[in-house]
Amino acid sequence: MMDSTPLAERMRPSRLEELIGQEHLTAPTAFLYKAIKSGNVPSLIFWGPPGVGKTTIANIIANEIKVPFYTLSAISSGVKDIREVIEKAKYQRGAVLFIDEIHRFNKSQQDALLGAVEKGVIRLIGATTENPSFEVNAALLSRCQVYTLNSLGKHELEAMLQQAMEKDVELKKKRIELQETEALLRMSGGDGRKLLNLFEIVINGINEDPCVITNEKVVQIAQQKIALYDKSGEQHYDIISAFIKSIRGSDPNAAVYWLARMIEGGEDVKFIARRLVILASEDIGNANPNALLLATNCFEAVKVIGYPESRIILSQCVTYLASSPKSNASYMAINRAQALVKETGDLPVPLHLRNAPTKLMKDLNYGKEYKYAHDYEQNFVAQEFLPDAIKNTKLYEPGNNARENELKRFLGDRWKGKYGY
Repeated sequence: MMDSTPLAERMRPSRLEELIGQEHLTAPTAFLYKAIKSGNVPSLIFWGPPGVGKTTIANIIANEIKVPFYTLSAISSGVKDIREVIEKAKYQRGAVLFIDEIHRFNKSQQDALLGAVEKGVIRLIGATTENPSFEVNAALLSRCQVYTLNSLGKHELEAMLQQAMEKDVELKKKRIELQETEALLRMSGGDGRKLLNLFEIVINGINEDPCVITNEKVVQIAQQKIALYDKSGEQHYDIISAFIKSIRGSDPNAAVYWLARMIEGGEDVKFIARRLVILASEDIGNANPNALLLATNCFEAVKVIGYPESRIILSQCVTYLASSPKSNASYMAINRAQALVKETGDLPVPLHLRNAPTKLMKDLNYGKEYKYAHDYEQNFVAQEFLPDAIKNTKLYEPGNNARENELKRFLGDRWKGKYGY
């Protein structure tokens, strides 16, 4: 009989050597590789996008270190389930508890783990698609090592397809000619699990021998078989991309449509609101400083309100941001500044800008010749604030909008042509 288990599950590696991608964690010289091989695995948090290997590595750990291994999902488990596992683990030395989507646990659920992790009753392994600095309690986070898993690239994804055709029992029964992969890779969005399951759907949808896979066939079959929004959240990166680009493109109609898609799909309200905070600074910035204030207040409000009423708060924020003037000048400025730092290294701070809390520092001219801006007309005096090696370097270029044109005039009046203002 044909195996009904999804291809992605059938192809899940059981050994580190079989895992594709994440070489920074799985190479023989990596700390995690050594920890798994020695059996001395600490409490861990795996952070990364869907389908890059978080659950797989947890299963590999279970297979390799051979200790009691418990699994909970933050979606369906509560404090009672956590306490039951902890009670069992008290009598099982070195037990591991894996919690998928740990960011969905609330504070009381995370607090229930803290004592057992601190005392070593359990070794916690958490998986999250959200930044653990925001979603995991600081006390619990401090007792775990956080590892970031990278998105899978074209090379890794194509390697997964080849591996499936060569090793999967069901696929080996068919003659498969993989002529084109672009549509498979694009529609999977870097999610390895989604890629393999889509691959299987396409193969089963082609009743030909040999089974020839082209971009056209992939798109045709996918449109027939795959839902427009998956409530399990696997497609939320595609939807959030359309959402953000609609706001950036100043289209409140499209933006609120994609917002509705996410709300109806059960997307995490904080996930949506957090992206609005980022966008308010990255894509609007100083063109409208109020945007960041509104987005931040929106995030705080939806944390308190929740669904269904938070949809109204989100809609207000989304339509405002989409209708606001746009500028990425601040975003570009920090990109240029970081690139300059990487290029030039740790340049010395000019003497006149250094702090001089001791007599020795004063004798060395620390702070000497610094001009206190408030002692001068209009609270400004021209002086150099960059290291000598990069003086006069322009990093911030105000955008062409009403608010930043005011900033450009202000800077031009002060610097009289320096930096090109």
